[in-house]
Amino acid sequence: MSTKTFPVTRAEAEWRKLLTPEQHQIMREHGTERPGSCALLHEKRAGTFSCVGCDQPLFAAKMKFESGTGWPSFNDPVEGSVETTSDSSYGMVRTEVHCARCGSHLGHVFDDGPPPTHLRYCINGVALKFQPA
Repeated sequence: MSTKTFPVTRAEAEWRKLLTPEQHQIMREHGTERPGSCALLHEKRAGTFSCVGCDQPLFAAKMKFESGTGWPSFNDPVEGSVETTSDSSYGMVRTEVHCARCGSHLGHVFDDGPPPTHLRYCINGVALKFQPA
């Protein structure tokens, strides 16, 4: 994880108690869920997607789109809710997206999304919880 101090911090034991093993592997160890495995991939109701680790609102449902990748995709986060870092794992350079409040890994952002931003925030669904409007 980053050495930055985030507004919400927890001891490792607290993270393990709060998160499922899959959520912990993805959010705290920078893993990735299997494509197509998350129920939120097909969520289409109005509402807000928030961070499982700290309840930070991350994405408005109206910004979600079907990218065909197998992960929930959004073209713009809630302002100030996410931060990015360079990720050079797996022999490629990508832009990692993490929660600005707790630092949890959420996914990656790519520049192949739809207008108006042309961004695709490709987010692990298990890192999200959905609150209907």
